[in-house]
Formats: sequence, C-alpha cells, structure tokens
Amino acid sequence: MPMTVEEYHVAQLWSVAEASKNETGGGEGLEVLINEPFDPETNKEYLPEKPLQAGGKEYTTGQYTHKRYYLQSKVPVFIRTLAPKGSLEMDEEAWNAYPYCRTVVSNPKYMKGNFFIVIESFHAPDRGDQENVHQLSKEELAIREVHHIDIANGALVSRGKTHDPVMCCYKLVRVYFKWFGLQNRIEKFILRQEKRLFTNFHRQVFCWMDNWFGMTIEDIRRIEEQTKYELDEQRKKGTIRGMTATEDP
Repeated sequence: MPMTVEEYHVAQLWSVAEASKNETGGGEGLEVLINEPFDPETNKEYLPEKPLQAGGKEYTTGQYTHKRYYLQSKVPVFIRTLAPKGSLEMDEEAWNAYPYCRTVVSNPKYMKGNFFIVIESFHAPDRGDQENVHQLSKEELAIREVHHIDIANGALVSRGKTHDPVMCCYKLVRVYFKWFGLQNRIEKFILRQEKRLFTNFHRQVFCWMDNWFGMTIEDIRRIEEQTKYELDEQRKKGTIRGMTATEDP
C-alpha cells in the first residue's frame, strides 16, 4: 500500500467503520458489542488467551472488539438451505495491538468448537519480502499457500516497486470447519471469500484516502462510537446492503 504503517493504522480503522455501515441494513449486517482498550495492568478481562506475537515481538496492549454479524443473505443458497434458523450469526473477536492484530470468527451458538477462522495481520514498512513474519513452524510452512493481492489488477505494479513510502499487510488465515462431507469444500470456499474481501477492502482504503488522511486515533475512536449507534439503527430498517456471496462452495 502506498502509505506509511502509521497512516494505514488510521486508514484501516476508518475504512472498517465505513464499510460496516455499507454492509448493514434490513435486519442484517454488523452489531458492535464491545470496543475497549486492553492491557495487562487494567483491562485484563479483554486480554487474549494466547500471546500476540509476530515479527519477533510480543504485543500486550491495544484495542479489543467483539462484534456480531447477521449473515443470512451473505452466504450462498447452498449453505442457507442447510443452516438452521439463527445459525448464521457469527461472532468476531479482535485484539488490535497494532502493528499486529488477531481476529477470531466463530459460531458459538450453533457450531461451537467445530468452526473458526483465525486471521493474523502484521503491518510492516516493506514491499512484502519477509518470508515468515508470522513465525510459522516448518510443518506449517510446508502447507502454507502464499497469495499476493494486487488491488490495481496489475495497472500499478511497476509503481508499487518504486513508490515511497510503502507498506505491506501480511495476513495469515486459518480456517477450520468440521462437518462430515462438507469440511474441505467449505474451508476452500471461505479462503476464496477471504481473498475477495481483502482485495475489495484494500481498494476501498486507497480510494477513500481523501476521507481519512490527516485523522488521528482519537478522531477514529469518536467515529467508532458514533458508528455503533448508526449500525444499530440501520439494522432495524431499510434494505439488505453490501457484498453478498457470488458463488456456491
């Protein structure tokens, strides 16, 4: 991305808030349950179970969020047909200890421990040339697949090699879906959708630059608080909005 790591911090948070509003309406979308800082001294209840580690460092302070997604129209018809009523509500917990962030998506009401998505993100001032920033084991590296996401469809590839400042978002996605006869099919589908989501989101981050540039984290926290109330109102009225599934698993 053609920006500094510090600029991306603001850009990402502003864009998440804006994208959340674009994906919410008609009874579906996003609900913010908790958005609070965490650290070992005060808000211990929001600390993660596993240490937050990447890039050779451990991170102990940041912002904890707990969100709920209502996704009835956001999944393929195939899944909607199989899913019992109320089962398409996903919980997302995130520990944003920027430049590292861990996000865990689960379905505690229905699938419990049989489904999760873990996304680890590390943001560095480079061009994506770190081989193992998430400190994977040899066994994990052997099965890892690397995908380079080009938000410009190749039009700005040469510029990306020379632009300064520049930064890279390293994302590690783990998916587990235990359902006899469907596990591999659904896991592969989720991974494809995550790549699609990352591509669309980072295009928005770039195109929205005039909106977020120059803001501070304090500005972002105020926007997040206002967005929480706006999302609550949008879910109660209007029509379904945002990205829907374009393919079956």
